[in-house]
Amino acid sequence: MFSAAIQPGVELRLVEERHAPAIFAVVNREREHLRRWMPWVDATQTEDDTLAFIRRSLEQFASNGGFSAGIWADGSFAGVVGIHRFDWLNRKADIGYWLAPEFQGRGIATAAARAVADHALVELELNRVEIICAVGNTRSGAVAKRLGFT
Repeated sequence: MFSAAIQPGVELRLVEERHAPAIFAVVNREREHLRRWMPWVDATQTEDDTLAFIRRSLEQFASNGGFSAGIWADGSFAGVVGIHRFDWLNRKADIGYWLAPEFQGRGIATAAARAVADHALVELELNRVEIICAVGNTRSGAVAKRLGFT
């Protein structure tokens, strides 16, 4: 499957069913942290819920409607970055991302969002990429600002 190095020791990998235990473990451990910004957290109660997310993501990827990539740092699952949906008619896409707290502050989210935005603009020849983040989420907004988004 797809993978791309974005920093030394950090890579993006398309989420796969075999990643469900690692992803769910982080979501479950960081539930309080993620809940503030991620509305899907409370609906993710079991590893099967994570497996369903992965299957939807793979279907979305297969239909050219978006994708979700796991962020792996030093061999550990750190978070997710992806394009939630493509608007092919208007040649635009929305990027979203999240990281477990222990991986924040290392430039990982910025590198991951940059890689996805570059892919969308250069490889897919989109005209517009938007980063979707909550208004009060200053850390996520800082990623967008570092990448030149307005």
